[in-house]
Amino acid sequence: MPTSRTGDGAGPTTPLAISALGLRKSYGDKLVLDGIDLRIPAGSVFALLGPNGAGKTTAVKILSTLITADGGQAQVAGHDLAREAQAVRAAIGVTGQFSAVDGLITGEENMLLMADLHHLSRAEGRRVTAELLERFDLVDAAKKPASTYSGGMKRRLDIAMTLVGSPRIIFLDEPTTGLDPRSRHTMWGIIRELVTGGVTVFLTTQYLEEADELADRIAVLNDGKIAAEGTADELKRMIPGGHVRLRFTDPAAY
Repeated sequence: MPTSRTGDGAGPTTPLAISALGLRKSYGDKLVLDGIDLRIPAGSVFALLGPNGAGKTTAVKILSTLITADGGQAQVAGHDLAREAQAVRAAIGVTGQFSAVDGLITGEENMLLMADLHHLSRAEGRRVTAELLERFDLVDAAKKPASTYSGGMKRRLDIAMTLVGSPRIIFLDEPTTGLDPRSRHTMWGIIRELVTGGVTVFLTTQYLEEADELADRIAVLNDGKIAAEGTADELKRMIPGGHVRLRFTDPAAY
């Protein structure tokens, strides 16, 4: 497995969960990714920040083996993306912008279905399901159809389903889009907890605040290119800041 060099946000021997060099992707005449490079240390949160249409979801789809790149190379969890796609799939979990939850069945049944897909025994599947429903505060809703869940509950169930296979790397493609502020903050807590458990999180987001709150390193994607990369503090120092000073005529009364 490749390792991170000093300056990549980790020590010189930290293994890289994801590395990519010169990834390119076009759809017809539209160039979506224009040769991006990525180095993401294991056990960290990496945020790919950018507006709609910047290429964030395309990057996730390539790195999670859902589509192939037109050019470049990448390794995920130490496996070559092109030659060892099945090994990559075994090491990752993916939660997209659109929920994979089946609304016609209960939350518990969604979880047990995922356990079957991962070839867990019936007993192990029930154990993992119960543990994850508890962890994501979904026990009270477990027997209810998922169609009755709120947006935040569906996102929590979606991530819980992703964790059934114990992935080492999780791709979260705009996981808080459309959520209310309270649900967003709950999701942030879940993401922090995942990393504490040793999981690497690749997060795409449109929200500056979200990247600032969660990510060890941030890459800004614009028109298919990495416009800037670094820690939140490093990126802030690149842009001249401003201050607003408020002066009250009667500060004591305020």
